Amino acid sequence: MKRDKPMDATGGPSRPARRDKPQGWRAAGPAGPAPRPARAAEPPHKAATPSFRGSSADISVLYGFHAVREALRAGKRKMFDIYATEAAAQKLAPEIAAAGLTARLVAAEDLSRRLGPAAVHQGVMLEARPFEALDISDIAPESGVVLVLDQITDPHNVGAIARTAAAFRVDALVMTERHAPELTGVLAKAASGGLEHVPIIHVVNLARALRALKDQGYLRVGLDSEGESTLTDAPLSRPLALILGGEGKGLRRLTRENCDLVARLDMPGPIKSLNVSNACAVALALVALRLGA
Repeated sequence: MKRDKPMDATGGPSRPARRDKPQGWRAAGPAGPAPRPARAAEPPHKAATPSFRGSSADISVLYGFHAVREALRAGKRKMFDIYATEAAAQKLAPEIAAAGLTARLVAAEDLSRRLGPAAVHQGVMLEARPFEALDISDIAPESGVVLVLDQITDPHNVGAIARTAAAFRVDALVMTERHAPELTGVLAKAASGGLEHVPIIHVVNLARALRALKDQGYLRVGLDSEGESTLTDAPLSRPLALILGGEGKGLRRLTRENCDLVARLDMPGPIKSLNVSNACAVALALVALRLGA
């Protein structure tokens, strides 16, 4: 016989009375809730994120071991801060101390974030003041040779030329204000410290600068693969201004017109022209052989 279910006052099935749970009560499983793991402490040797100076016209950023080392040794710039990994700081410790600086230790990743992933910083970066602007009249004729760059725009080329110029004790490097790379970053790295030893002169009008060099007694020799004579046979004398044309376009018309002569490099192989930085090195070597170092 089917039994009727007990009914409550609303006409629904009657339910057992609910017992009130004590305040703060919670059900416990066999082991209770898992404890929250403690937060790991930061390792005591970890340095805080470095605070770099922002980019500006008043700050030159140099990176790479040789570029920074030569800047420290030469002491021609006002230097602000040097950031280095522990290994790089140890290698440069004598130069850093002599310059009156204290290395700010950073991780290599910090420098890569500041300079960009493509920068080969070798664990060191220097923030310094750019060199003061110079004029043609400021050239000190020690070796009696200057290089003039006619709108060479690749920073790797200009850096390599500056490095070669320092190796041959060139008195100055003359280049245009426009259509020329900044003297920092990639260029300074490619120069491997050459910027610290060769005065750089920026000019607004290259043709006018060449006329000024003529007034100071310079023989102006343009270098071009279509030159009328070879650099080996050309009549050379000091003081000498050797003029190099831009990548792909060579010497511009006004530049060529302000040369006393245009010479070429005779190459024995099937390729008759060289990259401008390589041509510069060959030309300076020939000049040194002909006129003496």
